[in-house]
Amino acid sequence: MSILCTGGTGFIGSHTAVELLCVNQDVVIVDDLSNSSASVVDRIEVITGKRPVFYKGDVADKAVMEKVFSENSIDAVIHFAGFKAVGESVQIPVAYYRNNLDSTLTLLETMKKYGCHRFIFSSSATVYGTSDKVPFTEDAKELGCTNPYGWTKFMIEQILKDAAAADPELSVVLLRYFNPIGAHASGMIGEKPNGIPNNLMPYITQVAAGIRDHLSVFGDDYPTPDGTGVRDYIHVVDLAKGHVAAYNYSTEHTGCEVFNLGTGIGYSVLDIVHAFEEANSLKIPYEIAPRRAGDIATCYASTEKAEKVLGWKAELSLQDMCRDSWRWQCGKWSK
Repeated sequence: MSILCTGGTGFIGSHTAVELLCVNQDVVIVDDLSNSSASVVDRIEVITGKRPVFYKGDVADKAVMEKVFSENSIDAVIHFAGFKAVGESVQIPVAYYRNNLDSTLTLLETMKKYGCHRFIFSSSATVYGTSDKVPFTEDAKELGCTNPYGWTKFMIEQILKDAAAADPELSVVLLRYFNPIGAHASGMIGEKPNGIPNNLMPYITQVAAGIRDHLSVFGDDYPTPDGTGVRDYIHVVDLAKGHVAAYNYSTEHTGCEVFNLGTGIGYSVLDIVHAFEEANSLKIPYEIAPRRAGDIATCYASTEKAEKVLGWKAELSLQDMCRDSWRWQCGKWSK
C-alpha cells in the first residue's frame, strides 16, 4: 500500500515524502512541476535511500489520476498540489478557483472509485480570516479570507467536510499550517520560489546571498512589541512530521477533524531578521515600507489539540529554522 502525495516535489510535499519514506511508507508523487523540479525525486532518494514512484501530471486531469490509481495500491492521499501565491491569486482568481477546487474534486471522485478512504489536506491559517483573537483554535469561527488563495482553502475544507459527512468510511484530516520555513538539514531540499519571493524567509536568504539588496518590512506601527507583524513560524521538517502523525491518526479515524500545525509562539518580522543574523553571523539590510492590505497584526496557533490527539509537537528551534534556511540557500540546489 502506498501514500499518494500530490504536489510532492514542492517545498512541503518533498519534506513530507522524506519523512514518510523514513518510517518505511511507500510513496507515490504526482506533480506537474510548475513550481518545482523533477530532480527533487532524485534528491529524496539520496536522502532516504528509497525512491518514490513519480508521475508528471496535473492532479485535476482525470486521465492522469486514473492511471496513478490503477497502477498503484493507494491507501491514503495527502493533497499538497495547488496554486499558492496570495498576490497572484488576486490577479488571476478564476485560475486559482479552477485549479485548486478541480484537483480536489478529481481526487475525491477517483478515490471513491478505487476504494481509498483517507484524505489529508494541506490547508492554511488563512481560513481564520482577519480575526484578532489569538491564539487561533480549531473550533474558532472562520471569519472569511482576504484573498482568493485563502478562499480556495476555505472552500476545499467545506467540500471535504461535506464529503466526510456523506461517506461514513471516509477519514478527512484538515491541517492548517501557519508559516513554514527552514529546510532539510542535508541542504538538498528547501523552498525555491519562482521570481520574487512571497514569503519572508526566502526573501531574507536572498538578501543575505546578495540576490536582492534589502528586505522591505511592511509596517512598523502594528500593536505588537516592536511594531512589526507577528506570525507563527514552524520548521518545515516539524510540519512534515505532523503529516506523518495525521496519516497514522487516519488509520483509526472516520469523519473530519481539523488540526493547527504551528509552534504556538509568535515572532515578529524583526525577531526573524535578528535571529537570522545571529544564527548565521550576517547582517540583513532592511527598510520599513507601508503596510500591505489584508495583513493582520498577530497570528499564531493554539497547538494543544495536535499534541493531545496526534501526539505531535514542533521540536526544532528558531535558530534551527534560520541555519537550515541559509544552508539551503548556499547550496547548489537552491540556484
